[in-house]
Amino acid sequence: MSDLQVGRVFRAVRLRLGSRQQDVADQAGVSRQVVSRIECGHLDQVSPAALRAVARVLSVHLELTARWRGGDLDRLLNRRHAALHEAALGMFAGLAGWHVVSEVSFNVWGERGIIDLVGWNEEHLALALGELKSEFVDPGELVGTMDRRERLAAAIVESRGWRPLVVGMWVIAADTRTNRRHLAASRKLLRGAFPADGHAMARWLVRPVTSIRGLSFVSVPRVAGEGKRVRRRSTRQREAGSEGP
Repeated sequence: MSDLQVGRVFRAVRLRLGSRQQDVADQAGVSRQVVSRIECGHLDQVSPAALRAVARVLSVHLELTARWRGGDLDRLLNRRHAALHEAALGMFAGLAGWHVVSEVSFNVWGERGIIDLVGWNEEHLALALGELKSEFVDPGELVGTMDRRERLAAAIVESRGWRPLVVGMWVIAADTRTNRRHLAASRKLLRGAFPADGHAMARWLVRPVTSIRGLSFVSVPRVAGEGKRVRRRSTRQREAGSEGP
């Protein structure tokens, strides 16, 4: 679907709902000009966060697909996610009382999803729901996702015979400059939703007696082929066909 077609969808849905551009803008927390640009198909002039915010107001489902000419993008992302997964599991290693399950799917009252890590501590009747983020994409969507999982927590693990009295919601992010920058840009939102840091979460794992919401960074090994710098050649070097020193 082209950008222009996407814009037409947004406009058609808005008109069907009987809303003005300003109404949609106010609910999405963006300017009316942003809504207008979307409807005109100028998606390159709108941030992904703003586009998703407007889509949520209109209940329009967006599918963003990224492709790479290298052809092994899925394998690259899977390796990165796997490295983060192993690092997160290491936090539970050696701690008494925790039983950890990976990739837990759920379907509760029509709400579906997959939780990266689910930890259960029988002694304290404590449940930990972990979300692994190799890269922050939409902080607002992340907060909404974790809120929904917290609300459904008891129902998600009911079939396992677990009856939690304490729930820990934990976002575990790869410690990269990009993720640190995204946290700084959305600090009020993210730290407001997940106030506990890595030190607080580590203490909670040892003694999970109260509910907690946290976000911490974890160092993971660099994936092969990731993060390489490419030096640009000067005009003189390009003309001479030399890479230079």
